[in-house]
This record gives sequence, C-alpha cells and structure tokens, in this order.
Amino acid sequence: MRLLIVRHGDPDYSIDSLTEKGEREAKLLAKRLVPMLNRDGVHLYCSPLGRAQKTASHTLDALGRTAETLDWLREFEGSVKDEQGNDTCCWDRLPSDWTEDDLCYTPLWYRWEQYQNTNVEAEYHRVCAGLDDLLARHGYRHSGRHFDVTQRSDDVVVLFCHFGVESVLLSHLFGVSPMVFWHNTCALTTSVTTLVTEEREEGCAIFRMLSFGDLSHLWAGNEPSSFQARFCEQFTDGTRH
Repeated sequence: MRLLIVRHGDPDYSIDSLTEKGEREAKLLAKRLVPMLNRDGVHLYCSPLGRAQKTASHTLDALGRTAETLDWLREFEGSVKDEQGNDTCCWDRLPSDWTEDDLCYTPLWYRWEQYQNTNVEAEYHRVCAGLDDLLARHGYRHSGRHFDVTQRSDDVVVLFCHFGVESVLLSHLFGVSPMVFWHNTCALTTSVTTLVTEEREEGCAIFRMLSFGDLSHLWAGNEPSSFQARFCEQFTDGTRH
C-alpha cells in the first residue's frame, strides 16, 4: 500500500482558504497528482477545514472524484494556555523549554509538564485511533509497533491535511514523539510525503517513508515555496518569530 500525506496550499487563515499563491500551488499539485491517481484502487480523504478542502478540490475536479471528509484530519487541536490564559497550539513550543526534557523525545511525550491538565493526550489518541481505523479498512491492523496484514492491496491512500496533524500521523506510524517532527522538520505548503508498506516477513508490515515534504511540482512550475510554518533563521533577521 502507498500512503500520501499532502499539506494544504499557502493559507489565508482569516477565511480558512487559500491565498492566490496557494491557488497556484494547488493547481501545480494537481498537475503532478492526477497522472498518479487516475487509476483503480485510489482512495481520497480530506480534512474538513477549508484550506485543505480547497487544495484538494483542484485534484478532485481534474479526476472527477470526491474525497471522504474525516474530522480527525483537521489541524491538530491539542492546546495549552499562554501567559494570558488563552488557548494556543501545543505544537509550537520554544526550544529552550521542550529540548531540556528527555520525556519530549519519547512515546510518552504527552506527559510533559506543560501538557498536563490539557486536552493534548486525548487529542493525540483520538487522531491515532482515526488513522488506525482507516488503515484497518485497507488491510493493515496496528499491532504494537508493526501492522498485521489482514488483506494485501495495492491501494493508494491520499490524505489532504495539515502539517501539525501530519506530524502526529508520522509519529504514530513510527512509534516516536511528534515533538521532533513539529519542531525539527517542516512540510511546506502542498508538499507531498510518501510512505509505503514493507512486508519483509509474511503478514507483518511497517510503513517506510520514501520522501518527506516533496515540492518537486513547485520547482517544475517555477513557483517558490511558501514560508508558512517556518520561523526566523537568525534571531536578528526580519522574518517571523
């Protein structure tokens, strides 16, 4: 089985849709995906949020297909309180905080002090359960740190979603903390992450990542990548902090 995780295009968060740049990105993405997905055994799923739906629409329209909307594919909703008592996303922590605690690098990362008395653990398990149910539909049942193959298939499963939740999905597939994905990697807008099942032992599979955050469709279309989800490279420069 092949699993594609696609981040939405450059967003206009104020209206939960795409910017003009995001539209260009989504059209280039469709141009890349359509030849790959115009076949039997392709299954398309999408976050309910507007920016992911709009991104997917260009590919879906070209294929003459629809996608099943899955609520757990929305941007990861684990949150913590900021200094003013307002909810803020749990996946944007300062490095001087989380890197000092070894727990953040383990599968029990959600027991970190900053995540106690929050919804983070419950949201993480909700998303992981959603992914497990979906993969079981396609013949791969999560069993400990691997997957039991209940029905072999050549399915292609495509998930149109968001970087925060993509990091959660990858962490669950690999049995590791999402903190490293959230803070040490960046899947830029309309990037494609590709995984395949690997069944070296009969009936026992793992997922292997062939590429992460691929943007070759943007380079082919002379479209520069977006800065979304990135922060300043140097503290003194003028980019986002």
